[in-house]
Amino acid sequence: MRRVMHGDVVAAARALLVLPHMMREPACRRLIYEADAAHRYFKRFGHSHCLWGDGSLMSAAGQHPMRPEPGFGDQDYCQCFELVLSTLIDWRLSRRRS
Repeated sequence: MRRVMHGDVVAAARALLVLPHMMREPACRRLIYEADAAHRYFKRFGHSHCLWGDGSLMSAAGQHPMRPEPGFGDQDYCQCFELVLSTLIDWRLSRRRS
C-alpha cells in the first residue's frame, strides 16, 4: 500500500460511517487489503487497478459510498477514525511478522 496520510484515514473513516457497526471492522480490513493489492498491481502493470485505484487507502475508499466528514464532535466518526488507525497498526505489525 502507498504511504498512508491523514486524508487516507479520513476517507476510510467516511466510507465506514455508511455501514452498520457490525460490518465496519471487516470492511476496514478489506479496504486496506484492496489498497495494498492495488498498489502491487500498479507497481506491476504501471496503471491503476480498475476497481481499487492507485494503491492509496483514499483511492480504495473512494470506490465506496461515503458520508460527508462530520468532524471529531461526532462519536461515530471518532470510532471509525480510531478503527482505521488501529487496523492499520495491526496490518503493519502482521506484515513484519511474516
